[in-house]
Amino acid sequence: MTITQLKYVLAVAEYQNFTIASEHCFVTQPTLSMQIQKLEDELETKIFNRNKKPIQLTQIGKKIIDQAKIIVDESNRISDIVDQQKGFIGGDFKLGIIPTIMPTLLPMFLKSFIKKYPKINLKIEELTTEEIINKLSEGHIDVAIAATPLENENIKERVLYYEPFVGFVPSEHRLFNKTTIDINDLNIEDILLLEDGHCFKENVINLCSTFGNKNQHFQLHSGSFDTLIKLSKEGLGMTLLPYLQTLDLNDKDKIFLREFKEPAPAREVSVIYHKSHLKIHLIEALKNTIDGLVRGVIAFNNVKIISPLQQKKGA
Repeated sequence: MTITQLKYVLAVAEYQNFTIASEHCFVTQPTLSMQIQKLEDELETKIFNRNKKPIQLTQIGKKIIDQAKIIVDESNRISDIVDQQKGFIGGDFKLGIIPTIMPTLLPMFLKSFIKKYPKINLKIEELTTEEIINKLSEGHIDVAIAATPLENENIKERVLYYEPFVGFVPSEHRLFNKTTIDINDLNIEDILLLEDGHCFKENVINLCSTFGNKNQHFQLHSGSFDTLIKLSKEGLGMTLLPYLQTLDLNDKDKIFLREFKEPAPAREVSVIYHKSHLKIHLIEALKNTIDGLVRGVIAFNNVKIISPLQQKKGA
């Protein structure tokens, strides 16, 4: 039995197809099939039911897969231990970032990170929170940046910053003449929201459900903050933006911004990773880089954290 054979078995279990699994393992399909067959012969048992389409695990195969994941993870940890001992910070590093954070945070740290750590081969994906949790669990990404708390026992969270919500209020709106707005001023009926799948939308819904008007008759959902801003300026309603999103607005648009009275509603943004925490030295390098850059931009302390997953008054 070899680690390579176990990796091939894990790939087939994931993709339920020998050809696709071989492509992801960068070997030919006959090579992959032969190695899995050798493992099954050695164990004197069948891991896969090849008569099913797509290929399915046998009952014993499911147990073997669970153990194979542990063994492969632990073998990867040995490489990490050696790299840390040598002080080597490099290699493949796969990062997921949610869509409402990537456009504003990534430009702030990416250039500095790759300059400081040129031996890291950084691979970045824009993913929803649900996709991130799944990919962390399956080992397809090493770390992610997302809104927290997620309250997932398998995911570790390390806070990067707290990002306040800011109101974008058009001139025709009932709140335009206020210099600051209160949480209780919010009415979900006249707030433009991101489309389903964005946790920032859930932040806003939870905020309004807990503190504002509870009548959730949504008028319009969009896929980007830029679209929400344009539609808001057309008089279709106000919207809420994360603070970093407001920094690049032109002066004409900034007149529509309204901060909240303290404590301002805010989202918690964290570096998250699976509890097995492989490549922890790379995760530390990422967190330290972002900490050093964001600390000077966001200095809000008196905030009220709104969870993306559930209503939390006073959390």
